[in-house]
Amino acid sequence: MEDASASPFLPRAAARALGAALRVMPVVVVLGARQTGKTTLVRSHPPLRERPYLTLDDLSVRLQAEADPEALVARAPELVLDEVQRAKDVLLAVKRAVDRDRPRRPGRFVLTGSANLLMLRRIGETLAGRASYVTLWPLTVGELAGAGRTGLWGDLISTRASGWRDLIAESPSASVDWRAAVRRGGFPVPAHELAHPEERALWFSGYIQTYLERDLPELRAVENLAGFRRLAQAACLRTGALLNQSELGRDTGLSQPQVHRFLGVLEASYLAVRLPAFAVNRTKRLIKAPKLYWCDTALALHLAGEAEPRGAHLENLVLLDLLAWRELQTPRPEILYWRTADGAEVDFVVEAGRRLLPVEVKTTARIVPQDAKGLEAFLDEYPDRAAGGLLLYAGEDTFPLTRRVLAAPWWKVLAPGAARAK
Repeated sequence: MEDASASPFLPRAAARALGAALRVMPVVVVLGARQTGKTTLVRSHPPLRERPYLTLDDLSVRLQAEADPEALVARAPELVLDEVQRAKDVLLAVKRAVDRDRPRRPGRFVLTGSANLLMLRRIGETLAGRASYVTLWPLTVGELAGAGRTGLWGDLISTRASGWRDLIAESPSASVDWRAAVRRGGFPVPAHELAHPEERALWFSGYIQTYLERDLPELRAVENLAGFRRLAQAACLRTGALLNQSELGRDTGLSQPQVHRFLGVLEASYLAVRLPAFAVNRTKRLIKAPKLYWCDTALALHLAGEAEPRGAHLENLVLLDLLAWRELQTPRPEILYWRTADGAEVDFVVEAGRRLLPVEVKTTARIVPQDAKGLEAFLDEYPDRAAGGLLLYAGEDTFPLTRRVLAAPWWKVLAPGAARAK
């Protein structure tokens, strides 16, 4: 469980998705990695503030859930139930309560939990057609700055490429050092409350220990905790790289089935992110293996034992903002990468209907037209779907780098409306 009163509230962009789901489905499930702020979001959301909140971390609640789950879900007409994966019959009781409603009441139950693999499996089997899902990723750069939003992605997609420069220039964002942003990450407690690196290191050590000792035994999917931790460390060291399971197995001393299963657990726990390749291809042979990223850049640095952020970590920061933005869209866009066998690549491709937005990320403060080579290759390949490309970099100015590619400071796109740097 996450303590909703532990820290000053930061507005979350996902509140909009939560509000929309509450108006439609009888059950709303809030998913995400441990300690991303799920409980805080639910308990601070205005329509839910006065609603009874029960957590199965509370022994008395869990005992009732195990002995008489029907009585538990009948304790109030509307409920927030936290850590529901800890009692297997609660979801059946929720299902029966929903099915007895005629007509169904939207937003009657809000469910949260941390062991997402187990919870998702049970919900998928029990509440099919009755539940809507909201995924809460760690705090974005804009949320940490108090703006309560994600980046300008929707505006960029809906605006002609010729208007991007004015759109980005209007953002009142203050400059942010990318290395500091990567080290800070987005988990609310270390990013928002803990000022010193030593304190954050202690927090992350405790986070990993809790995940290994509590969440994984609940999942019953990992028989080798030491090997699992080695794999997680190796995955962090490969942030932004193509996923090669054979190589991971050799480096960690694990079998292919173990690597495959452990990666699945990391992904289902919202710790690892596999970014798929853009699949539409007209003339070039594309690389199809996914790229590997992490749910939080500071956690990735800590697990890998890396002292200094790399360019892949800034890519990871941009990806997490894109994922948080995607949660707010209906229908949800695809977030992909593009790479050809002859070496042309683009870090991210946002596919929203017929529109494609290619995005490249550079950590340098000075860029030259050659840095747009991958974007130009992509635009040549898909001229009917992508009118321009965006290159995010660590400088201060927004300007046309080539005729079709706009260079912009990464923080101006990721933190619009942020009045001051954090």
